[in-house]
Amino acid sequence: MTIDTLNRAKGKTIAAVIAQRMRDDIITCRLPPGEPLKFDPLRASFGASFTTLREALTTLTADGLVVAEGQRGYHVAPASAADLHDLTNTRVLVEGEALRLAIAQGGDDWEIALMTGLHRLSKAAEQAGDGVTDDPAWRQAHAQFHLLLVSACASPTLLAIRSALFDRTERYRSLSAAYRPRPRDKSGEHRALMLAAISRNAGLAASLLEAHIRGTADNVLRYAGHVLSGGK
Repeated sequence: MTIDTLNRAKGKTIAAVIAQRMRDDIITCRLPPGEPLKFDPLRASFGASFTTLREALTTLTADGLVVAEGQRGYHVAPASAADLHDLTNTRVLVEGEALRLAIAQGGDDWEIALMTGLHRLSKAAEQAGDGVTDDPAWRQAHAQFHLLLVSACASPTLLAIRSALFDRTERYRSLSAAYRPRPRDKSGEHRALMLAAISRNAGLAASLLEAHIRGTADNVLRYAGHVLSGGK
């Protein structure tokens, strides 16, 4: 990726584009937990200055995806059972509340957008086939569906917190997908979530969302616990 390529990303600084590219690599575990992020290889990869790379890494550090440790420099945040438990519990609280608010305040446009989002997610799953969890189009549709679920909550602060938590837990979902021996019925879970939401059944929707989120954590601990820092 060259400076010219980065400059073509309208409305974004070079540092923001690099941060997004690295965020994607961390979330998908192409940059695995604990991986050192050294400036010379990064400069060769992105063709960016030390200052620009530092700005991108600072953004990712604030998001909890990168860790800075004095003389050791930057590295991808480790993945651990303790971090997974903490993220899961916090996401259940934050996203559950955002969903309840969205159900209470969302109108017809929100319902239509949510149904459309589920349709796009289903189509992306069909097109990806067996490689669904690694498919960029499915991952984008999946993130968009979860955002649409809570988009009518009318709280930018709550949405910003939810977004950061989602990115951090997506990294664990990538680990789950890489190690679990059989696919999960994601389509059925997402459809049930959508139906509960547009039926305005906040209690059921929140319960389904919690089960959906905790299901990922359970699969990580069951099938990928051996790769987490400190094991299970």
